[in-house]
Amino acid sequence: MNNIIIEPWIVDELIHDEFYVPEYIEKIGLEVLKFYDLQVNSMQVITTKADKGGAIWKIETNEGPKSFKLLHRRPTRSMFSLGAQKYLVEVQQARVPSIVRTRDGEEYVEAGGKLWFVAEWIEELAPVSKDLEGAKQLCYALGEFHRLSKGYVPPIQAEIASRLHKWPKSYEKVYNKMNWFRTIALAYEEMPASQDLLNVVDIFQEQARKSMEDLNNSGYFNMVNEGNASWGLVHQDYGWSNGQMGPNGMWIIDLDGVAYDLPIRDLRKLISGTMSDLFAWDATWVREMINAYHEANPISKELYDVLMIDFSMPNEFYKNIKEVLYEPELFLGETTKQLIQSIVDLEQSKWATLNEVRNDWSGKE
Repeated sequence: MNNIIIEPWIVDELIHDEFYVPEYIEKIGLEVLKFYDLQVNSMQVITTKADKGGAIWKIETNEGPKSFKLLHRRPTRSMFSLGAQKYLVEVQQARVPSIVRTRDGEEYVEAGGKLWFVAEWIEELAPVSKDLEGAKQLCYALGEFHRLSKGYVPPIQAEIASRLHKWPKSYEKVYNKMNWFRTIALAYEEMPASQDLLNVVDIFQEQARKSMEDLNNSGYFNMVNEGNASWGLVHQDYGWSNGQMGPNGMWIIDLDGVAYDLPIRDLRKLISGTMSDLFAWDATWVREMINAYHEANPISKELYDVLMIDFSMPNEFYKNIKEVLYEPELFLGETTKQLIQSIVDLEQSKWATLNEVRNDWSGKE
């Protein structure tokens, strides 16, 4: 079983459905399940990460339904996230699924060059409503998760997953990629979206430059020097699917990508994504979401200032346009022309909202 290395797989849409997992991986999974004191009656693929080599099954067992996961990351990286899940459940009593141990008391099985584990399946989970109240519930639960994750120390054999000191390089990467976008638009200037991209790339690059400058002049460096454990973990993929209502409140699931970081990175992503779904920024929503988070995990003025700086980065533009680097001839068509206009419209409402909420924390310590 350990002689086979699990690799990402290609899903041929003419042959496979979206839940396709190669047979050799399913066979490894069945061997892994023999390490557990469980009678497995059925297995159902819930989701896959074919391009990375990961999958999740719901298994029906004599001990009730369980989640069975093939983690796609390096084993030492997965040890970090599994250690975090154990810490949150066993030490902090957080509402995250508990890990089911093997017959030998282990938290995972290594097979095919990956880690596999079984966790409790929280049967009654349901997404919160896609309105402001639901958004506030998500934010409160996120703040609670961040607060409870403080103090986590990973197992000795795990690699340290931390993004705490990486913000300046991350900002710099976005700034530099704007030069790439410009070069490609010029090289493919006959494409429908090229001129639209050239019309806005300078503006967004200047935004990135200003955000880099603001970060360097903020309290960011003092904060990150407090160290990993004092800030705790970010989820990195938090939203309506990974924060759901269940027994006794909101549960947070799919912790495979957790890492040390300033917690407001998760909050920024959640708010930015929500505003994108609304097709416009709304100051009431932003304020209410931040305040709901603050109730569960207080935000200092210094941290609030960094949140505003992170909002000021051209995040949506970069996230949506970076695909141009891979297939410019396909990407720079009419659809991208419309996409750029919608991003520009969204950015205008973003800046109006940021200007309105920027000083909300001015009287706080």
